[in-house]
Amino acid sequence: MSLTSLIQYRKFLFMPFSGVSEGVSPAKPPSSNIVDWHRKIFISLIVASLVIWYQPIVSTIKLALHNDAYTHILLILPISIALIFSERKALHSLSWSFGWLGWFLISGGVLLRDLGVLLKADSGLPLTMLGLVLWWIGAVISCFGVRALRAFLFPLCFLFLSAPLPEQSVEKIKDILQHQSAFATAILFHAAGVPVARDGVAVSIPGLDIEVAKECSSIRSSTMLIVITLVLAYLFLGSWWRRLLLVGMSLLLSVAKNAVRIFTIAELGTQVDPGYLHGRLHHQGGVVFLGLAIVVDLFFLWVLRGSEFRASASSNSC
Repeated sequence: MSLTSLIQYRKFLFMPFSGVSEGVSPAKPPSSNIVDWHRKIFISLIVASLVIWYQPIVSTIKLALHNDAYTHILLILPISIALIFSERKALHSLSWSFGWLGWFLISGGVLLRDLGVLLKADSGLPLTMLGLVLWWIGAVISCFGVRALRAFLFPLCFLFLSAPLPEQSVEKIKDILQHQSAFATAILFHAAGVPVARDGVAVSIPGLDIEVAKECSSIRSSTMLIVITLVLAYLFLGSWWRRLLLVGMSLLLSVAKNAVRIFTIAELGTQVDPGYLHGRLHHQGGVVFLGLAIVVDLFFLWVLRGSEFRASASSNSC
């Protein structure tokens, strides 16, 4: 099922959470000439941003292609465009109030870009790309009004994930994933009745010593899982606390899936065939455990959605 199909399915399921509120009349549609003019300005601003930020964009794409910690960046812009495109009809009922705020954000984007160029350090590229996102959001507001920001709040804020984190922050995240994965793996061995000892990121069981290296922190699959969960929560949940709860569950699943992977490979390597310790499941099996985590994620989504339906039905009956 494509992302567009999911969006249309979401509209069918969650009509109470979308659209114009009861008792509130939609804004009077502007004339087609004005709309076309503002669209032309918007396209010009987007093209200008691609020219101004050409080098940082290329650097970010290269970073995403060659560094596992940034692979998710390749998904952000296509997903945001698909979400905005699915809600494009909202542009016909928008006003251009607070357009000055858009130009303010555009100016702020230029300043961040210049600051990032001056730094030319670990934080230079992140600042530069944050400036690009500010420019894009400012272009939307200046051309379609602040109501556009409200209508497209999630896909526009989602774009901030396209700015790469500084390398120091990524290393800290990897360190957290390493230690938490080792901790969770030790719990699994203990639950399975296997004698286990843990010292930091090192886990020892009879016949095997395991070190959860940074390469095994599963940061790529973890960021992918969180990105997928953010989109699912937006599409299929209406209450903010359920969305936060689902995203929180994805953070726990990020650690749990890696622990299950380490536990599975270690058990297969010690009990079945030592070849599993260096085989395809070790080096290429991340997608399998990511798939399992997504299935569990979907189960929690189903539970939360069911509770949301029941709460809605109960309030309507009252």
